[in-house]
Amino acid sequence: MTTSGFVGGIVGGTPRLDARFAACKAEGRAAFVSFIIAGDPDPQTSLEITLGLAKAGADVIELGMPFTDPMADGPSIQAAGLRALAAGASMKATLELVRKFRDEDTDTPIILMGYYNPIHHYGVDKFLIDAKAAGVDGMIVVDLPPEEDNELCLPALKAGLSFIRLATPTTDDKRLPAVLANTSGFVYYVSITGITGAAAPKADAVEQAVARIKRHTDLPVAVGFGIRTPEQAKDIASIADGAVVGSALIAVLEENLDDENRAKPELVGKVIALAESLAQGVRSAHGKQ
Repeated sequence: MTTSGFVGGIVGGTPRLDARFAACKAEGRAAFVSFIIAGDPDPQTSLEITLGLAKAGADVIELGMPFTDPMADGPSIQAAGLRALAAGASMKATLELVRKFRDEDTDTPIILMGYYNPIHHYGVDKFLIDAKAAGVDGMIVVDLPPEEDNELCLPALKAGLSFIRLATPTTDDKRLPAVLANTSGFVYYVSITGITGAAAPKADAVEQAVARIKRHTDLPVAVGFGIRTPEQAKDIASIADGAVVGSALIAVLEENLDDENRAKPELVGKVIALAESLAQGVRSAHGKQ
């Protein structure tokens, strides 16, 4: 077995993120990982949702970094990113959201997820300094393969931030060691091929994939893409270390906007209500440990 998260004397992972997965494991359950786009539909509502997710039972919160060309995302997440950008979202605003979140919540891990372009535009060195200062715990950058680790992954590890890598149904045993080599925090297993929110994952196939990944690493394995209901979250939580839900939460957000993409009064409450039911689904799972 390969223990990932260590390269060239650099130990990956952050105390907050590692502690949260360790706590979930000690409780004999998987983690509920939620995803929303930072700044959607506006900065204040996005902050209220993020704080609410933590209170609703999200163990880890992924914040999408708004980008104009999110190639791996389905229509729901693409639309969320465009709404956020129209409302003034930027990397600076995303980090400010994390800072404000940290004023009220110092325990829940925050992961930034998205594409390299906004980070490159911001400046890698400045981004890593500012992200660490804001209270970010790690990142998932979907379009930087292991061959480009010098671009961001290794500098992130040196800065004390986790770099979480994606594994997919097409990541075979020959490719896995390269994918896992500098990964830290957890491994994100994409349960379906294609874009986010496109289909539901098949539990049997996911179970086999998680077992295969775990033969290569001691890191937790969280599963995402296609989980929309508490029942699906429960199924995945019974076979993985984490269940990731994004498109379903964003769909509820979208359903509670007015014709000008402004939040209706009930928006935050409805998103949080779904998050609570998803968290309960994850916590009701048995058989993972």
